[in-house]
Amino acid sequence: MTIPAVRKRRLWTALFASLLMVLGLTSTAASQPDNPGRAAAQTLTWTADNAIDKYASAPTTAVAGATTIVFENSEATGNNTGMPHTLTFDVSDPEYNNDVPLNILANPNDDQGGKHTAEVTLTPGRYRYHCTIPGHGSMQGILVVTEGGGEDTTAPETAAKVEGQTNADGAYVGSATVSVTATDEGGSGVEKTEFAVGADGAWQPYTAPVVVDQVGTHKIRYRASDKAGNVAAEKAVDFTVVPPSSDDKTPPETSATVTGEKNDKGEYVGMATVTVTASDTGSGVNKIEYAVGDGGAWTAYTAPVMVHAAGAHKIRYRASDKAGNQAAEKAVEFTVVTPPVEDKTPPETTAKVEGDKNSDGAYVGKAKVTVTATDADSGVDKVEYSLDGGPYLAYADPVVVDRVGRHTVAYRASDKAGNTSAAKDVSFTVAEGGGVPAPNCPEFDERLTVIVGTVDTGIPNRVTNNRCRINEMIEDEKEWTSHALFLKHVKSVTDKLLKAGEIDQREYNKINRAAKQSGIGKPGQTEGYRKIFDGTQDSLNKWEQVGGGKFGLNPDGSITSSTTVQGMGMLWFPERKYGDFSLKLQWRDDAPGNGNANGGVFVRFPQVHDHPEESRPEWVAIKYGHEVQVLDRPDGDMYKTGSIYGFDRVGLGGAGVTPKGTWNDYEIKVVDQHYSIYRNGVLINEFDNTGGQDFTPPRGDDPGTDGRRYSSGYVGLQVHGVTDVISYRDIRVKEL
Repeated sequence: MTIPAVRKRRLWTALFASLLMVLGLTSTAASQPDNPGRAAAQTLTWTADNAIDKYASAPTTAVAGATTIVFENSEATGNNTGMPHTLTFDVSDPEYNNDVPLNILANPNDDQGGKHTAEVTLTPGRYRYHCTIPGHGSMQGILVVTEGGGEDTTAPETAAKVEGQTNADGAYVGSATVSVTATDEGGSGVEKTEFAVGADGAWQPYTAPVVVDQVGTHKIRYRASDKAGNVAAEKAVDFTVVPPSSDDKTPPETSATVTGEKNDKGEYVGMATVTVTASDTGSGVNKIEYAVGDGGAWTAYTAPVMVHAAGAHKIRYRASDKAGNQAAEKAVEFTVVTPPVEDKTPPETTAKVEGDKNSDGAYVGKAKVTVTATDADSGVDKVEYSLDGGPYLAYADPVVVDRVGRHTVAYRASDKAGNTSAAKDVSFTVAEGGGVPAPNCPEFDERLTVIVGTVDTGIPNRVTNNRCRINEMIEDEKEWTSHALFLKHVKSVTDKLLKAGEIDQREYNKINRAAKQSGIGKPGQTEGYRKIFDGTQDSLNKWEQVGGGKFGLNPDGSITSSTTVQGMGMLWFPERKYGDFSLKLQWRDDAPGNGNANGGVFVRFPQVHDHPEESRPEWVAIKYGHEVQVLDRPDGDMYKTGSIYGFDRVGLGGAGVTPKGTWNDYEIKVVDQHYSIYRNGVLINEFDNTGGQDFTPPRGDDPGTDGRRYSSGYVGLQVHGVTDVISYRDIRVKEL
C-alpha cells in the first residue's frame, strides 16, 4: 500500500514526538503561561528550517527584563519536510545563566503550525541555547543579556586628593601621594579611570595612588569614562616636592657604558647604545640628564640612548640628588660606521631522486633523495629535509625511503647571514620489490592527517623512523577493552615520538587530547555501529554459506575464504536487512604466491532463498544487489578495488594499492541510491544507482520502479575461486 506523502510526514512527526516524550524532550512552553500583569519589554525570535546543523535565524543580544520568546519551525520559515526541532535553554552549565528552563518542541504539522511563544524574564549574563533532538547537536548558540534602562548620557564625577607631609610653603617634603576617585551614580557605571604625568604625558590606567618623589613642580592630570562611553572632562592637580632637611653635600656617582656590535677597529657597526647609571647614598638621585655633542641641550634621561647615524659621537651626562647636589659633567665618545652590504639572498637548492623504476615510473623497493645547496655570498650554513610532512631534520647524507607508497620530501637551506630558502619538494612512489620487506606496522593507515577515532588533529600522518605512519602506531581501529588502556597506549606511542623528535610538544598535546575526545574504549562508544561479526564462533554461526567454498575462523578473530573447486559462493548475514547504512570492515589479500585475490562485498540483495528460479542462490546477490569489488591485481578483470561490479569501474590507480598481506579498512556507505566507497579513510569511488548493463527487473515488492536496484537488502562476502584467498575481520554496520 502506498502512503501519501503528507500522511507519511505526519506519521513520521508523531513517531518522532513520541520518542522525544520518552527522552524527556517534550515542550515546556506550556509550563510558562502568559502573565497578564507583565508587559514584555522585547520579543526575541528563533526560526528553523530543514537544516539539522543550525537555526535559520537567532538573536545574539538582548536586554534584561520581561521577554516574549518566539520559536517558529514551519513551512513559512523553510521547513517543508516536517522535521521537528527544539529550542532549549541549558540550565546545567554553571558558566551560563540557569534561570530560564525553556524547552519548546515545534514542527510544521503540530497544532500551532510550528509557531510557539513563551513569556520569560531574562537577567544580565549569558544564556546557552541548543536543540535537544539527537543528531541536532550543532544547533546551538549564546544569547548575551545586558542591563536595561534608559540611555546614559552623563559622564562620571571625578576628584583627586594630594597627601603627604608639607612645609610652611605648602610643598610636600620628600614625596606626595595622589589619589583619584570616580563615581557614576544612576548611570551605567565607571568603566575606567586614567591619569597622566605632566602637561603632555601619555594616559595610563589608574589602579593605585600615584607616588611622586622627584624634587620639583609637578602636574597630575586625570579623567574617567563610564560603560556607556561618556568621558569626564580632564582635571589636574599641581604641587611641588622639596627634599627633606639634610646635611647631604655629596653629589651622585655617575657612569656610562657603550654597547653594540663592533668591527675589528673598535667602531660600532650600524648602531651604538649608551646606558647611563647614577647612585647616591645620601638623599638619593633626583634626576639624570644627557646631551648630544658639545653644544647639545640637556635632556631628561629615562632609557638607554640609541645612536644610529654614522660618524664620531659624544654623549655628555650628569645627575643631581634630592639635596640639590649636582655631579660634574662626564662624557663618552665613540664612532658608528655603516654596516657592510647585507647578504639577503638565500641559498640555491636542488634535489635528485634515484633508484630502479618499474614501467609505471615507481621506484622498486627504495628511492634515494640527494639534496644540494650553494650560496655565493656568506656561504651555506645548514641544509634540512622533511619526509611526508614531518619536522625538518638536519641533512647530512642522501635520504633513503623504502616504505611502499607515495612520498614527499621537502627541503630547504640557510646561509650564514640567516637567509633561508623557500621550501621545495619532490614527490615519488615506492613500489614493492628489491628485497625490502614491508614494515611490521600494527595497522595500515595512509590518510593524510592523524585521525583518532573521528577526531582529525590536522597533524601530518608522517612516516616515522620505524617506517610506520603515526596513525598505524596509534591503532584506533583495534577493539580496546577500556578507555584508560587506550589513553595509556597513545601516551606511550607519543612519548617515544616526542623523544625521537618526530613530533613536537604541540603535536604531542593535540594527539593525546584527540585520544581523550575520541572516547575509544568507553562502554557504548561505538559511533552507532553494531558488530555483526566480532571474531567469535558464536558470531560466525549467525552467518550462512551458500554456493561453493567456505570461510574458516582464525585464532586472531578473523575469517579466511577457502575452496577446493573453482567456483563462487557467498557468506551472508540473514538476520537483518539494511536500507541506508554504513558498513565497515577490514580485509586482507592472502592469495598464495605472487598473485592477488579476487573477491567482493555484496550489499542490498534480497532473501536468497525466495528466488526458486535461481538454481544457485549465491547468484541472487549478483542479479539483484551490488558487488563492491576487492581486487588489487594489476592485470585480469578491469573492475579493481572499490568498483561497483558491472556498473561503475575503478582502475588500479584510483583504488590505490597496499602491500599484500596488509589489513585494509573498507567503508561502504549507501544513502538512497548513492554509493560511497572508502579505502583506508580515502574516498575512492562514488556511484549513483540508476540501472546498469546487467540489470534484471526486480520483484514486485521492490519500492524502486524506475530501473534502480533494491533500496534495502542483506550484506554478504564473496568466495570467488581456488586461489582467491581473502581474510575479513571486525565487520560492523550503522543504519543511517
